[in-house]
Amino acid sequence: MSSPVSFPFKTSIILNRSINRHLYLQLCDQIVGFIKSGKLSPSTKLPGSRKLSEDLAIHRKTVVSAYDELIAQGWIESIAAKGTFVSQDLPIITPKQLHKSSIFKDVINIGGFKFKHRSHLKRKRIASGKDFLKVGDGAPDHRLAPIEDIARIYRNYTKKTHYKELLAYGDIYGNIELRQALVSYLNQTRGLKISVDNVLITRGSQMGIYLASQLLLNNQKTIITGNTNYMTADTTFIEAGGIIEQVSVDKYGINTNEIETLCTSKQISAVYVTSHHHHPTTVTLSAERRMHLLNLAYTYKFAIIEDDYDYDFHYSNAPILPLASNDNYGNVIYIGGFTKIIAPALRIGYFIASKDVIDEAAKLRRIIDRQGDTLLEQTVARMIINGDVQRHSNKVKKIYKTRRDLFCKLLQEKLGSYFIFKIPKGGMAVWVRLDTRYNWDTVMAEALKHQLDFNQEWKRYDNDNSGHNGIRMGFAALNEEEIITVIKKLELIMKTVSISKTTP
Repeated sequence: MSSPVSFPFKTSIILNRSINRHLYLQLCDQIVGFIKSGKLSPSTKLPGSRKLSEDLAIHRKTVVSAYDELIAQGWIESIAAKGTFVSQDLPIITPKQLHKSSIFKDVINIGGFKFKHRSHLKRKRIASGKDFLKVGDGAPDHRLAPIEDIARIYRNYTKKTHYKELLAYGDIYGNIELRQALVSYLNQTRGLKISVDNVLITRGSQMGIYLASQLLLNNQKTIITGNTNYMTADTTFIEAGGIIEQVSVDKYGINTNEIETLCTSKQISAVYVTSHHHHPTTVTLSAERRMHLLNLAYTYKFAIIEDDYDYDFHYSNAPILPLASNDNYGNVIYIGGFTKIIAPALRIGYFIASKDVIDEAAKLRRIIDRQGDTLLEQTVARMIINGDVQRHSNKVKKIYKTRRDLFCKLLQEKLGSYFIFKIPKGGMAVWVRLDTRYNWDTVMAEALKHQLDFNQEWKRYDNDNSGHNGIRMGFAALNEEEIITVIKKLELIMKTVSISKTTP
């Protein structure tokens, strides 16, 4: 064992009485830091508890407690009649210069090993303050969530002994009562013809898209999407190893004639569609193209991933039934959820397909998430059975329609010379194209000065670099007063941008 080290404990150890961590643990943390950094090498003798307590102006019992903890963890050892030493069994570490800030915490920004970087998943995000008005790309208003209904039902389940089984591991397919409730709910509202064997519960629609892409797109298989498309879906397909082929989208939806042309020259594994309200443009896939797409899927044996993210919010007439309602050959994977109906944080969705596909998706789901939130799934099941979900959906649909009408009215009246758009038949956003004399980068930079946050990378909507100059402007998450404020701010923004455009 070595003689007492000349390490300057008195000046190197800094104890903070204002933080919520015991002094003896702070002392432990710092001694461990000195050992791990090589400042205190194995077999180094430490100061006695009396000496160290005097140097640090703390009670001797604090030092004794710290030493006891370090002995228990194996960092130091006490030898009778000799003293306390850094454990001789620890590896010798070459000392490195320590910054004082590293005494309290080890902040490491660069990993010490190689790993896969996914550049296709990178998103640029400009942080805005809490006082900013946020105009997203079509989120629901979480303030309208039926939180009392959720809390009441959730609380009732947690109180009953019988339902404590929900806290154990559950079925990888999802809560059985929710699956049963969804069979009735989707058959009645979407015209599906499914049984419990056709239902897998997911944590929202995104998990469904991920599962489908993993099943279908490995080894560079091809998926067709629109040349404007939900960008998160695109990145998910790329992540799965798929190759994306784009076809045009017009006022009738995705162009199925172009899909047919691709099918004659390439092996197509899947087509991704947001048939009810195309994301991002909001157009509805026409009846003719729906039937054409289903026939193509049957003929060329590809899957249709139908993402029906906002089926319940159609304002002009009754919602158009999904492709899955006319799927007679098992070609459609139907994906939906409750995040748009209730709130984004309620991560419960569903993945509907033939039984063999469900079984395979459940195996995959087991290794990425094992199961969902069984208590919350049970709660949503009861809300469906009680009619709470349906009542809430009808309630907020009326509110969102009013907000859509106001938003579009003011946008046309106040800003019609800058923006081109059509009133969407449904959904939670308007597809707005900026006059090509202007640039969204300039508009959004000016918007931040007015505490208006579009929370978007506008270029991600331009998948094929066509320069359409369009973005989605969400209206559902804004109340009427906020909509008026957004339009007023946008007026000022566009006037400023217009003036700067014409000023030499």
